[in-house]
Formats: sequence, structure tokens, C-alpha cells
Amino acid sequence: MMNDTFLGRETELRALEDAYRRDGFQMAVVYGRRRIGKTTLLREFCKDKKAVFFTAIKTTVPRNTELFARAALEELAPELSSSVFPSLDDLCAFLGEKCRDERIVVVIDEFPYYEKKSGVISSTLQKAIDEQWQFGNMFFIVCGSSISFMEDEVLSQKSPLFGRRTMQLRLEALDYRQVAAFLPSWSRQDQAVVYGVTGGVPKYLTLFDENRSLDENLIGLYFSKTGYLYEEADNLLSQEFRDVDVYGRIIEAVASGAGQLTEISDKSGISAQNVTHILNNLLETNIVTRLRAITEETNKKKTRYILSDDMLRFWYRFVPEAVGAIEIGRGDVFYERNVKPYLHEFMGGVFEKMCRYYTLLHGLAGDYLCAVTRVGTWWGANPVKKEETDIDVVGLDKRGREAVIGECKFKTELTDKKVYDTLAERSNLLHEHYRVVQYLLFSASEFSDWLREEAKKSERIRLIRLEDMYDG
Repeated sequence: MMNDTFLGRETELRALEDAYRRDGFQMAVVYGRRRIGKTTLLREFCKDKKAVFFTAIKTTVPRNTELFARAALEELAPELSSSVFPSLDDLCAFLGEKCRDERIVVVIDEFPYYEKKSGVISSTLQKAIDEQWQFGNMFFIVCGSSISFMEDEVLSQKSPLFGRRTMQLRLEALDYRQVAAFLPSWSRQDQAVVYGVTGGVPKYLTLFDENRSLDENLIGLYFSKTGYLYEEADNLLSQEFRDVDVYGRIIEAVASGAGQLTEISDKSGISAQNVTHILNNLLETNIVTRLRAITEETNKKKTRYILSDDMLRFWYRFVPEAVGAIEIGRGDVFYERNVKPYLHEFMGGVFEKMCRYYTLLHGLAGDYLCAVTRVGTWWGANPVKKEETDIDVVGLDKRGREAVIGECKFKTELTDKKVYDTLAERSNLLHEHYRVVQYLLFSASEFSDWLREEAKKSERIRLIRLEDMYDG
């Protein structure tokens, strides 16, 4: 198992520290999907500070207020631990008095459980901020896992707390290079697979045991009755949505490759109208992403839906079919026969995402033959071959009307001349919009001698191995 070293949120931690060092009242709103590491980040931030850390639970407002008061008294006035506050107003007044001169952090974690969409808690907090807290030295942090609630009920103009925050942090999944730090002794390929099957979610990463093999970890976590991730998809959806089965059917359809509304409706057996509604909810919670071809982003006909959560993509690809084997204790047999041989295939889409991230990172650093500031993917009709085709990576210099394009291969065999020729042919599909100035070939294995020689001759061809993506 992982040790207690704090990993992966250094940028966010610095942002909180910077806010803490500012004089006067500060308010941060921290939010993101479940398991993303919000509480771990905030506890790391608070560990060397005077801090009231309260985590709301699914109970009544009075009970949560009682628990909040207990946390405040234990930290700020233990000699009064048996005291009772008649109301949240009184508790807020107590906190304001304690924070008048001293820098104190006050955290309300899982805020949506406390508020319950009543508006009462937010209104009380707003009153406390306006009438007392803003004149003191409190660093107030509100945190929540329901993205739609935090954006609609805390950050939006209709919220009583609107305009009071001084910073906000929406925590996203870790990138592939941050994931590698959790398993530093593993090979780059294995680190990449872990990034793919966890989606870069910190909670899942802490479950991996570096002293066991990748296969042993995957079997133990996903394909065992006692595995933490065996029922995780259902657990995750049940915390966000009521009709878990319906949402699961939509996600499974998208995970299987259905990318357009009609395809998703046909595969799931759910009407297009209901699919639209559910997709909007999945977009809000960052489970699904809407993609548009990067050169035609106003063309709604070129829209695809994909799972932005790769853990769910892995889960829905393999686990439902494995349930019978898992329930009789033979999940390891299923894994060896039906998962392990297809890991490289599953990683294709993950690797493309990694390559786009790498391309943008290096584009902004000025490492290409044009000033790449935006990266995405492209698909459309190939008039020569009379078929639909795509380009894995497209990096654009919109001002110069130039582009770099890339092909990504997460395979064991050599990446060879055929891959380059295909990419060069597809470059013509962009000529109406952008002039392609450089070809990026990404490979999880090695490149053929021909490609290496051509890359030496021309800076228009750039070869990037998986190892380079971590070290460069």
C-alpha cells in the first residue's frame, strides 16, 4: 500500500497556502467529484495550522450544527466542550470572536449534506460573513462533492454566498505524470495502465500495492468479491443519481463506443429525449465529455460523447461480464482470459488522451515548428477513401493557421513507415483550415529503423516514446 506521503496536489496546496498568507478574511470554495482527493488536500493543508475541520453527514440540520459546534469547541475552547449553542447564528458569532485577531482555518466539508438545498445554512453564513467574519482573520473553506450543487447553490449568482469567495478550486483527476509518483518503481507501461484504469483518481491510486504486480493489483481490486473497485461504479452512481440502472445503461453504451445520440439511444434502449436529459447530468458531473472536431467546433453534427472517467470506461468494459466468475471466486481466471489480452486495446483511447496532454504541454513551451496553444482531435469524411477517418492529435496555431498532427500507438509491435504514411495522407484533410507543419508519432514500444532515419533527416517528423512522455 501507499505510505502517508502527500502526492499529486502540490499546485492546489500552494494556492491554498498563498490565500492563507493574505491578510484578513478569505473564503475558498473547493469542489470536485467523489474520491478526487478534496478531504486529503484540505487535511494536508490544515495539519500545521489552527483549524476547525467539520465534515457534514447525512442527517438533520440541527444534528450537523451540533457536530460543527463540537469540532469548533474541541479546537478553540476545549474547556467549554460541554457547552451547547442554541443556533448556528450563535456558533458563527463564537467563531467570529475567536477569529477576530488570530488566523484560524474553518472548514465545512461535504457542505451539500448540511445545506440540503434549503438555503438556510448559506443565508446564515452570508450574514456572519457580512456582519462579523469579514472584519476578522478567518480563512473559511466550503467543500463539496456534488459538482452541480456547488456550482448552482454556492458559486452561482442565486446563492446567498455569491461574491463572498476570494478563491475557488475545482479538483480534477491527476495527470499521467502525477500518477507515476504513486508507483515509482513500476515500468512506464504499467504506470500508464494504472492511470488508465483509475482515471487518475487519487483514492483509487492509494489502493495499489507497489510490492505486487499490476495483474495481482487489478485482480484484487476489480475482479474479487472483496475488491474495493468491484462495486465502485454502482456506488459512485448511487451517490449522484436516483435511477442507477438507467444511468448505468447510458454509460455502458458510451463505454462500448456509442458516441452519438442516436447510437447511445439504440444501444441502451432508452428514448433519445431521456438520453439527452441523462447526458446533460453526466456532463455536469464530469463523467461524460462532449467532443467536437477541433477545426469545426461550431458544427453540432460533429459531436461525440465519450467517458471522461476512464475508471468507469474500464469497469463497464470488463466487470459486468465478469460478475458470474467473480461471485464464485474465479475472477482471476476471467482476468487472464478476457481482460489481460485486451489491456493494450483498452489503453488506446487513454494513450491518445496522454498524448494530447503532452502535445499541449510542449506546445505551450514552444517545442514545435508552430506556436501550438490548443490541442484536440479531428474526425470526418476522407473523400479519397470514401470513409470516415480521424486524427488522434491535432495541435493548432490559430494565429498562424498552422498545425501539428499526431498518431498514437499503444502496442507492443514497432511503429513503422505505414503509420507515418497514413498520418501524412490524413494531413490533407485539414488543408482547408490549417497547414500541417509537423508530424508527431507516439509509441508505447519502439520505432522502426526507417522512421528513425527519416526523423534524423527532417525536423518535420518527431518520434516520441512513452518513456519520453514522462521524462521530457
